Amino acid sequence: MNLLWLQASGCGGCTMSLLCAEDPDVFDALEGAGIRLLWHPAFSVQTGADVRALLDDILAGRVALDLLCVEGAIARGPRGTGRYQMLTGTGQSMLHWVLALAPLARHVVAVGSCAAFGGMTAAGGNPSDAVGLQYDGSHSGGVLAHEFRDRTGLPVINIAGCPTHPGWVLETLMLLAADTLDHDGLDGYARPRFFADHLVHHGCSRNEFYEYKASARALSDRGCMMEHLGCIGTQAVGDCNIRPWNGAGSCTSGGYPCINCTAPEFEDPRHAFTQTPKIAGIPVGLPTDMPKAWFMALASLSKAATPDRIATNALSDRVAVPPSLRNKRPRP
Repeated sequence: MNLLWLQASGCGGCTMSLLCAEDPDVFDALEGAGIRLLWHPAFSVQTGADVRALLDDILAGRVALDLLCVEGAIARGPRGTGRYQMLTGTGQSMLHWVLALAPLARHVVAVGSCAAFGGMTAAGGNPSDAVGLQYDGSHSGGVLAHEFRDRTGLPVINIAGCPTHPGWVLETLMLLAADTLDHDGLDGYARPRFFADHLVHHGCSRNEFYEYKASARALSDRGCMMEHLGCIGTQAVGDCNIRPWNGAGSCTSGGYPCINCTAPEFEDPRHAFTQTPKIAGIPVGLPTDMPKAWFMALASLSKAATPDRIATNALSDRVAVPPSLRNKRPRP
């Protein structure tokens, strides 16, 4: 399968994350899946006339386009011309090229939340009028219409994340190459369910503190960051803590709250990312799969039963009180 990768309006962080793929790395993984990289602006040596010739060949049907991956939001400004971002050397905007190439692709993939929903590029006043490929924030219909479907009948596949996990990108591409990703494999926002059916909360290293509602007060504390520090891992989709970056890293394990970067409009939470909005002292964002009254009742019981070890460690930047060894039998 032939893969063309375009980088639109964004930071390029999803490509940087993709380079963190290990065992196999991104190039071995693509080769093993039978995917040929036609061009990537960072990975490929071709520039200028060579790239223009490739694009002309795709438009003319001389080169098949199986996978069109777009990283970054699409800037539609000024006034719908897209000329805030041009594809260098072509004389045409990125908006033009996406509209021209998407109908020719067997599959269209939005890599990262910017390409999926607009993301950070669309934050604030959005002066460039940036949107995702098939979503404008949480609203269906971006650069491509709500009705757009690829040649197999699938919508744009949204590998959301800021940045997206390298495993999510490679696994999605391998599923597409094997023709085994269908409508049932996508959630309501067309995110692949193999990661979107999980919550960031699953596998979090702070879950013991969460269970007892032993909360951190500062980013350096070891406790749960939901109550005071803005963590919404109980509402955010992603298996970040099940398969962490480079085998070890995730936002919460690194001491930063989950900001739900796989969701549309995460970039404008209307409060600081490290602040939990509350009403009458109760966090507004509680776990989505549990009635709030039940959660509050369980939280009260949990806090009352919190062991001293957990309460102390929650407000410490290291293990201040180790688990008790009183019941451990000595070896004979």
